[in-house]
Amino acid sequence: MLISIINTSHHPLPEYQTAHAAGMDVRANLTEPVTLKPLQRALIPTGLQLELPVGYEMQVRPRSGLAYKHGISIVNSPGTIDADYRGELKVLLVNLSDQDFVVQDGERIAQLVVARHETVEWQPVTVLSETSRGTGGYGSTGVH
Repeated sequence: MLISIINTSHHPLPEYQTAHAAGMDVRANLTEPVTLKPLQRALIPTGLQLELPVGYEMQVRPRSGLAYKHGISIVNSPGTIDADYRGELKVLLVNLSDQDFVVQDGERIAQLVVARHETVEWQPVTVLSETSRGTGGYGSTGVH
């Protein structure tokens, strides 16, 4: 799939780190480091703008290494970039650890996954079909 992209940063385009990776790593585009204090969040620019095909979204997901090693995640995970958005891709990072974390220019801060999606129309009804689960909600399929 070809996706049109504008890169105003001085970093390489997002890229897959392994041959079968689902997500591409994206980098911070900063003029100076950003310090995230515990529980603080910040919108980190990437210098990227893109044009997704209609019927696709780009999911912005946390990087497992940053989450595990430093407690860094994404507030609205996964974030969604819609096909009609043309602004700069920014990543809403949050520090869930008890220590400051410094985001450096060029640091890989998130991963991007392109996914197909459907557009739905609602069909109002008064009754839904029966299933073995029925109305069982949270925890209803666990061991009793």
